[in-house]
Amino acid sequence: MEPIRFPGESAESRRARALRERVDHLHHARQRIITAADAERQRIERDLHDGAQQRLVALTVMLGLAESRLASDPASVAQLIAQAREEAQLAIKELRELAHGIHPTLLSERGLGAALEALATRAPLPVNVSGVPAFRLPSAVESTAYFVTAEALTNVAKYAQAGAAFVHVSVEDDRLHLQVGDDGVGGADPSGTGLRGLRDRVDAVDGALEVRSPPGGGTTVRVELPLQG
Repeated sequence: MEPIRFPGESAESRRARALRERVDHLHHARQRIITAADAERQRIERDLHDGAQQRLVALTVMLGLAESRLASDPASVAQLIAQAREEAQLAIKELRELAHGIHPTLLSERGLGAALEALATRAPLPVNVSGVPAFRLPSAVESTAYFVTAEALTNVAKYAQAGAAFVHVSVEDDRLHLQVGDDGVGGADPSGTGLRGLRDRVDAVDGALEVRSPPGGGTTVRVELPLQG
């Protein structure tokens, strides 16, 4: 987008004003991310308290009962241990699901390519992934690219009425270029809540996001992320 020009404003003043506006924009974007992070932290606390924590408490009680009955009623101990094992397995499952929502293990262990392929596999429509570099990228860049792709593909599944989608990644001039597109109905609102969340996430790492969504022409989300802070 071309910067606004004021009559009589020098080039130096215009650059300084653009820089101030950029800093202000980043400040507001990061404040929204902090607010969203606080809400997510509270959700995680509730999920831990109501889910895995309660199961671990029940597990502790069952093991205590089993220990107390070991001498007097050994026949009932086997059933208690079986119940305790089931509670432990369910707690592990809930913790894994919770951790997956925070940061996917696949991304940490195998990198962006494997994580994007997993997203494509889980999508309810065909998604072609191409161009992902074989080498690892900075953690913040991989995480941002992953979550932008995940949110964009979720929006495709919910709203695009698309038959197929694509994810294309490239690295040029110390910047990661990411495109997520579909062949759906288009007409996405760039100022909508979902896309604003993507923009905030990208702004937080000083990247750039562009959405093209002409009616009937599908939607393409383009993102550039600097590889060096």
